[in-house]
Amino acid sequence: MPKKYTFKDRLKWIKAIEDGDSVKHVSALYGINHHRLMVLWQRYLKDGPKALQEKAYTRLSSYEKEVVLRDIEDNCLTLPEAAVKYNLGLTTIQAWKRKVQENGWRTLYEVKKYGRPPKDPNMGRPKKKKTEEMTELERLRYENECLRTENALLKKVRALVEERNARLREIGQKPSKN
Repeated sequence: MPKKYTFKDRLKWIKAIEDGDSVKHVSALYGINHHRLMVLWQRYLKDGPKALQEKAYTRLSSYEKEVVLRDIEDNCLTLPEAAVKYNLGLTTIQAWKRKVQENGWRTLYEVKKYGRPPKDPNMGRPKKKKTEEMTELERLRYENECLRTENALLKKVRALVEERNARLREIGQKPSKN
């Protein structure tokens, strides 16, 4: 997982480059990706210190992604140059480019579905009918099932009460009348 760098860190790297250190030296010194540092430096030269601040996430349309990738192809831009020109992340452009190389341009236009897939209507228990919608036989079976459930619950409660009373007798206490 990549480390998040603060504005202060980025400013320190840029000041080191301004003081005469090479980009490669600063990237090796602070353990930063060389291309990322080049993009930061280019953005700093273009927009000043505000370019080093964390920017808000923006979602581009499929058409805008294609425009960026076509510009890279047509004008032989490097990825860092394109990242500076369009104010995008380097890895974002790399991901788009990889998608297009593997599956073609149509992948940019495919709609990605987010979230949990819908449930299969045939799975799970069937929906309960209202008593008015049931036939007499269904209603009697439903009532029978409810009575069996209630009976099982009462047996379980009786067993728990008897168990508690037995424990109380063992330690010499009288069970309660409730």
